Amino acid sequence: MPLALDNLRVGRIYRMINFGESRTLKVLERINSSNYRVLDMDTLEHYEFEELIRWGRGADYDLDEIDRS
Repeated sequence: MPLALDNLRVGRIYRMINFGESRTLKVLERINSSNYRVLDMDTLEHYEFEELIRWGRGADYDLDEIDRS
């Protein structure tokens, strides 16, 4: 079961799967209650989380925290 967006924490790393794409994201900043500025750990590009789910959530949508300790 994916995490709810309001459970994301600044500084933590998450793996998001949506429409067959897997991304490893680090949350940099909370913009508002449902949007975050994130860093794609693979490409080092900055996104707003809403850009990644703009076209909806696929049947394979999943969002989980990665334990990097």
